Amino acid sequence: MNEPSILTIVPPLAAIVIAVWRKNALLALAFGLWLTYFLSSSYSPLQSVKLTGMGLYDTLSSTGNFRIIVYSLLIGSLLTLMKKSGGITAFVDRITSRNWVNSRKKAALVPATIGSIIFTDTNLSLFSAGMASQKLFERFKMNRATLAYLIDSTCAPISVLILVNGWGAYILGLLEAQNIENGVGLLIDTIGYNFYALVAVGLAYFTAISGKVFGPMKNSTLYSEPREGQVEQAKDAADSDKSTKTRYFFVPLVLMIIETFFLLWWTGDGDIRQGSGSFSVLWSVVSSLVLLVAFILIDKVMSVGQILAGAWEGLKSMSPVVAILILSFAFGDAVKAFGTGVYVSGVLSADLPMLLIAPVIFLTAAGMAFATGSSWSTFAILIPIAIPTAAATGLPPAFLVGAVLGGGIFGDHASPISDTTVVASLASDCDHIEHVKTQLPYALFGGVVAIGLYVVFAVMF
Repeated sequence: MNEPSILTIVPPLAAIVIAVWRKNALLALAFGLWLTYFLSSSYSPLQSVKLTGMGLYDTLSSTGNFRIIVYSLLIGSLLTLMKKSGGITAFVDRITSRNWVNSRKKAALVPATIGSIIFTDTNLSLFSAGMASQKLFERFKMNRATLAYLIDSTCAPISVLILVNGWGAYILGLLEAQNIENGVGLLIDTIGYNFYALVAVGLAYFTAISGKVFGPMKNSTLYSEPREGQVEQAKDAADSDKSTKTRYFFVPLVLMIIETFFLLWWTGDGDIRQGSGSFSVLWSVVSSLVLLVAFILIDKVMSVGQILAGAWEGLKSMSPVVAILILSFAFGDAVKAFGTGVYVSGVLSADLPMLLIAPVIFLTAAGMAFATGSSWSTFAILIPIAIPTAAATGLPPAFLVGAVLGGGIFGDHASPISDTTVVASLASDCDHIEHVKTQLPYALFGGVVAIGLYVVFAVMF
């Protein structure tokens, strides 16, 4: 390929434009992938198609990528069986049915806690926390906008902080595509630099415990009148099943967490930061799935046919995610080989003061996620730029990758078209515009604090 030039930024810019224009991450990544090879093959249409196919084949041929793809499919089966077996419903009922919730503070802590514990899937977490808390908020005359804010500000940020889930596997794959020797270690290090996510979760818990609100939230009505069909839609989407036993949810989840860290320690010869992330998450979810199926069969909760049907349903539900995974990995490999990251890092290091590099990356990620409503496509485009920028400037890679992750979540929170924002409104039975309007000041506050912290830490490096 040619030496990096301004031409190398065309594919990611084109992907951003298409993502904003069409609101379609798959189309944006697919076009960006093809365009990268079209430009790098001296504008040969046939050669670019061939190279695109080869790039996708190489992505699927990578052992690490293949493990992450299989993990993503199996986590869908695991979550679906947890729901259909009644384990998640039992867990939520256990939290809400006892006499633990006897004050406004405790009622507000319920959605925040559920949103923090069910970190394996964002939408599942949102629906579980929202549906479990609606009656509690009615009992204590608390407004639905607060409920929507609490679940939205814990579920997604927690998913990108507690990375034993699909988010972690996806980000790990993007990092390993950049030939990072210690991808797991870098992934762990991003937690401390993901300032927006940390501030968002902290602010949500502060709001729940103190009961203090500001901005439009103060004037939000106590009750949101249910609109026709909305509650029913939320219940259907949550796929609420009959309550059975908590262990169908809790034990496989704990096993997956413990086994992931054990396998990271084992494959890393005693150092989890050196372990194989893709190997660890794959076999931990396999073990959890086997254990859950054993529980279900022993207790005769579901038949073999129902288990197979549920597992297949879970696999199918993850197919759009897997498509994004494959295209993201392939796109990351392509722009890396094309020299996009090297060119952008050179421009940033030459034209920007060191202390502004992380804030610019953070704001770029926020703007893209806000416009597209997708943080995952934001990660796919900007992580391949953040890594070489760190190498060119001497800033820690985790610092700039943390800025990408935090910016993506910030933009996602502020965006009215984000899927998590829409689901949070639906799950809490809150008017969507009311949720967006009341949450925005909190998101902006977290964004400003995050930018300030990036500047402060950049001065320290």
